[in-house]
Amino acid sequence: MPDLHAFERLMAEIILLAAHLLEIFGTIIIFYAGVNTFLRFLRGKTDGREIRLNFARFLLFGLEFKLASEILRTVIVRTLNEVFILAAIISLRAILNIIIHWEIRQEKLDKD
Repeated sequence: MPDLHAFERLMAEIILLAAHLLEIFGTIIIFYAGVNTFLRFLRGKTDGREIRLNFARFLLFGLEFKLASEILRTVIVRTLNEVFILAAIISLRAILNIIIHWEIRQEKLDKD
């Protein structure tokens, strides 16, 4: 008879590893966007509005990875306190996504 607890621990480790990888991917994307945006700002040859719009798109892309990481973590939550913490993190990141989407839409409307 297979050891169910060992399988559960293995799955939890795999899910945590996947969540950490997604978190790292999101961080790399956001870091790249920040450095790239800063360098473009220093060059000053392009419209600042376009730079901000591009930065917002990258932020949104990076936050999607971080949100996916938090969603994966919900699979292995064991206590109600962990559920509340994850719910708060997911809510804050979702609100951030909505705000950035709104800013991108406003920038596009102002541009036209």
